[in-house]
Amino acid sequence: MLALSINSSTKELEEIDIEMKANTVYSFFNSILIDEIQTLSNHLIFTDANALSESKSAFFLGEQLILGDALIIGQNGLEEVDATIPQDTLKELINYDIPKFYQDTLALLSKSDVNLYRNFEVTKGAEKLSLNLEWVLYTFNIADDRTKEYFLNELQKVLDTKESVEEYIKKMAQLAINAGG
Repeated sequence: MLALSINSSTKELEEIDIEMKANTVYSFFNSILIDEIQTLSNHLIFTDANALSESKSAFFLGEQLILGDALIIGQNGLEEVDATIPQDTLKELINYDIPKFYQDTLALLSKSDVNLYRNFEVTKGAEKLSLNLEWVLYTFNIADDRTKEYFLNELQKVLDTKESVEEYIKKMAQLAINAGG
């Protein structure tokens, strides 16, 4: 099967031929903890769920924050197929320029066991919204400098007191939703 791999350290994009078996993705990352992201049309993006705690390099694929290496395969319904996105198109979607807020936050979060893509719920009126840490980072990244500083200072306090980072992230998500009206 034709797949694409992105090495976040060397910034290399490579076309590879893999045989999809039950353990192929786990073997690629040498990990049993894998995140599966479906933001690329008709493709699956696999990443190592340990990439945050291991402080692996970050990049954006479109607006999707990716940590560590990525393996991309095609998807037709539930079936895994050859990746069809041209390498040139994929290269145009990759951005290694990570804003300072993201860098600072990811450095702090690497000391925790949170997952970038695990969903949690917050409420907006009577509606329940499913969000994740990546959304929180995106939202606070576009805030003013004082708000970013507040976010980082409070995160540091949570880490220092060994409180739940996940609860802190939920609290910040709820504050962002409330501020948005």
